[in-house]
Amino acid sequence: MKYINATIDGMPVSVLEGTTIMEAADKIGAHVPRLCYHPFLSTEGACRICVVEVEGMRNYLPACATAITEGMNIKTNSPQIRQTRRDLVELLLDNHPKSCLTCDRDGNCELQNLAYKLGVRERLFEGDRKRHPIEDSSVSLIRDAEKCILCRRCVRVCSEIQGVHNLSQLYRGFDTVVAPAFEAPMDDSVCIKCGQCINVCPTAAFIEQDATELVWAALDNPDLHVVVQTAPAIRAAIGEGWNLPPGTPSTGKMITALRRLGFDGVFDTDFAADLTIMEESHEFIERVKKGEKLPLITSCSPGWIKFLEHFYPEFIPNASSCKSPMQMESTLLKTYYAEKMGIDPEKIFVVAVMPCVAKKYEARRPEHYLKENVPHTDAVLTTRELIWMIKAYGIDFLNLPDGEFDNPLGFSTGAGVIFGSTGGVMEAALRTAYEMITGEPVKELEFTDVRAVEGLREATIKVGDLDVNVAVANGLNNAKTILEKVKSGEKQFHLIEIMACPGGCVAGGGQPLVYAGDYVYPLYPELIRKRQGALYTIDERKEIRKSHDNPYIKEIYKEFLGKPGSEKAHHLLHTHYEAKLPRGIK
Repeated sequence: MKYINATIDGMPVSVLEGTTIMEAADKIGAHVPRLCYHPFLSTEGACRICVVEVEGMRNYLPACATAITEGMNIKTNSPQIRQTRRDLVELLLDNHPKSCLTCDRDGNCELQNLAYKLGVRERLFEGDRKRHPIEDSSVSLIRDAEKCILCRRCVRVCSEIQGVHNLSQLYRGFDTVVAPAFEAPMDDSVCIKCGQCINVCPTAAFIEQDATELVWAALDNPDLHVVVQTAPAIRAAIGEGWNLPPGTPSTGKMITALRRLGFDGVFDTDFAADLTIMEESHEFIERVKKGEKLPLITSCSPGWIKFLEHFYPEFIPNASSCKSPMQMESTLLKTYYAEKMGIDPEKIFVVAVMPCVAKKYEARRPEHYLKENVPHTDAVLTTRELIWMIKAYGIDFLNLPDGEFDNPLGFSTGAGVIFGSTGGVMEAALRTAYEMITGEPVKELEFTDVRAVEGLREATIKVGDLDVNVAVANGLNNAKTILEKVKSGEKQFHLIEIMACPGGCVAGGGQPLVYAGDYVYPLYPELIRKRQGALYTIDERKEIRKSHDNPYIKEIYKEFLGKPGSEKAHHLLHTHYEAKLPRGIK
């Protein structure tokens, strides 16, 4: 290791070779403002907000993209540097819509925050402003190019983390815009609807499609029986909307808030996660016995499924045919629950609260309809949208008593809870598959070898006499790594879990956008760990921690489904996938 000596704002520093000025300045408390920079993406150096003065250099240099060299004398601030940064921000603002008070990101916008910190209080450069129509073809998200500041964070996360390469910078100069190829509508592109572009966007150039008005209307309709289900990752993050520390479990308060909003039934998607494990474990065991369609690849992440259909259709036979927990729960609400309650399924309005904008797309897939124009899931809210609704209703979330889910579709085990974390589906499946295969109680409930914040993990798990080779990937570039190893024959796995979002659902495209230093984003590793920790804590505190021990799961098979893998279970709880090309390409 070679150390480089330099001076920053009169203070001597010694840093490893390759350290940037920004990194070195942060270590000594000399904060350099930034905008296009993102710690988990490649360095762009586009915005120039982070300019600093280096002795002997004629021009200012970008701190994010300049490595420290021996003897460098750096000044991170001066009246002249501050004015330069202000000018740059003013130029961005003057090409930006004047709609802060009605913008989704008002109060949570990095451009707005930076303008405040630098003391920008007026628009000085009036003139022509870029004009673009709002692009809302996607059922999951909206692209508003007028709010884009060309930081290219969305381009980088789509390529470097997700491996989709759907977005790029088109044209030049004043006409530059970020969009899919040929400026195609998002719904006609290879967009997988994951929403990570939303998570890294510093403004509101990308936001989710709003479903709150649809839900308000349903709650106000006396002819509808409106029920809601909540995914595991919601309870680990919703408290952040009221500044609770990340990783604070808020299940009980969330349930009470939903009841006060007026829902007729409050159910837990974790129940269906337990059901998913029953069906998926049976499917896995059958495939192992027959030695076919291995590895079995999980199918709970709709972003991953769309990625599979676009880029790896040859692996579609390997994907589990199980519906996601959201779709299983919704299907049961309009069949089993409707039958028990004596309610016309068409009068039941099912709302799902999900950490993922891809779930909005999944709910509208044609295979997920009870009949024409009657989807199993009528509306999908993100965690952010639910937070907005609770606040809009004047509900004092922090002082709510804890409520309980409605049964039977609200009772879950610890295995169902950990679905929201990367490795959680794998771990839950192993708890049940182990006992199904061996006929013996599993000795260790925590399969920690598959728990990870990093994007890729491989392990061999001993299940009786069988060595089960497993892999866990989150972030789809990591999925590519695993799938390419399988294609080449380099690796042979029995079971693969893939989550589209880094860290799993806890960092989904619909989770709260909170500040972590300069950034508004849920990709910060420590934030992901804390949200994951909330789910593992809930799991540890559960009296029942294995899906097959859930008494209501046993009851629904006895009363309604028969047994895992039965004809009825397969009809209601399983689905299919098919290869997809962007529209217009044959």
